[in-house]
Amino acid sequence: MAGPLPIGDPAPADGALPRDLIIGDDTDFGVYLHVPFCRVRCGYCDFNTYTSTELHGARQDEYADTLLREVEFSVGVLERAGVRRREASTVFVGGGTPTLLPPGDLARMLIGVRDAFGLAPGAEVTVEANPDTVTPAVAQELAAAGVTRMSIGMQSAVPHVLAALERTHDPANIATAVAAARGAGLAVSLDLIYGAPGESLADWQSSLEMALAHEPDHLSAYALIIEDGTKLARQIRRGEVPAPDDDLQADMYELADTTLAASGYEWYEVSNWSRGEAQRSRHNLAYWRGQDWWGYGPGAHSHMAGLRWWNVKHPAAYAQRLALGESPAAGRERLDDDVRGIERLLLESRIREGVGIDVVTSEKRSAVAGLIADGLIDGGEAIRGRVVLTLRGRLLADAVVRALTP
Repeated sequence: MAGPLPIGDPAPADGALPRDLIIGDDTDFGVYLHVPFCRVRCGYCDFNTYTSTELHGARQDEYADTLLREVEFSVGVLERAGVRRREASTVFVGGGTPTLLPPGDLARMLIGVRDAFGLAPGAEVTVEANPDTVTPAVAQELAAAGVTRMSIGMQSAVPHVLAALERTHDPANIATAVAAARGAGLAVSLDLIYGAPGESLADWQSSLEMALAHEPDHLSAYALIIEDGTKLARQIRRGEVPAPDDDLQADMYELADTTLAASGYEWYEVSNWSRGEAQRSRHNLAYWRGQDWWGYGPGAHSHMAGLRWWNVKHPAAYAQRLALGESPAAGRERLDDDVRGIERLLLESRIREGVGIDVVTSEKRSAVAGLIADGLIDGGEAIRGRVVLTLRGRLLADAVVRALTP
């Protein structure tokens, strides 16, 4: 299971927003729906997910109804605060493994969001999927419910790498899932992970080539990060498997960027590439740009105009609170201008357009010249008033942020 929730202020049981919170009508609004169920727990995973033996009274077959109670609850919170309901520009169903739920349950959840808020014209609606759970019938039912995009967890095309990650899907089902999504008219994104124990550069090249053979609209490639408390972290600590090699992971990233660019994909965020701007993940861009979203489900996080809150983690506790008519929020925090500036620098610097130098405090702007000299940010863009990472800067993005923050 995921690590502890953030430490913040207590969240009121009625979910009331602060009276002085100003939520603008002109900011895009996104919706995240968390489905916290998995058949097995992968050794590297730190997400808030639960297998059947960990539910302790929560019921997977009742989950859609429980989440819809939170949607209804949130409508009341916004009405009491006098906030005009905005149409959802994006909806993202993540997990866990959302497609473990029957497609009818996912459809009801999406219809509930549509009925509560409406969907903006051209709204992006994404569902994450395990390739073993995607059939033409599933894809067609999701498309009929308004899904426009499927994000398929490929991770690797190499069996021993999948085994190291404890991924149980059949690599052959990637093609089946992609074909099913395409047949239903959905855009396709593939998720990859690199740097697993025992994975070579040649293995990674094979995975990239296989992913490109499916001609996805979008690709995500994430370096394996060892999270405290996971099975993989314990295995590394005991010396049973090697820790990820930073230099090898850097080589893998550069190989991905070169290979994807040669096939017509452009990077638009450090770990994401797309076939043109229209295929970028607009939902994830909303996170990186600090826009507003409401997250539904156990452990889900939300953000509105500098107010951030997060739900209780366990599905049983989540369901119990909603059954009592209470907010499932465990805590919240109000971000001041300084913190919002730091977060803007941290997040927006990761995207292709970069972030305005105006967000860097005056005492830290002297560091910009050094970052240009080190080849970490683009000098021409800096002259035009923006911090834009170079390829080398993307590899050292955290170091760039540290150099520019107080």
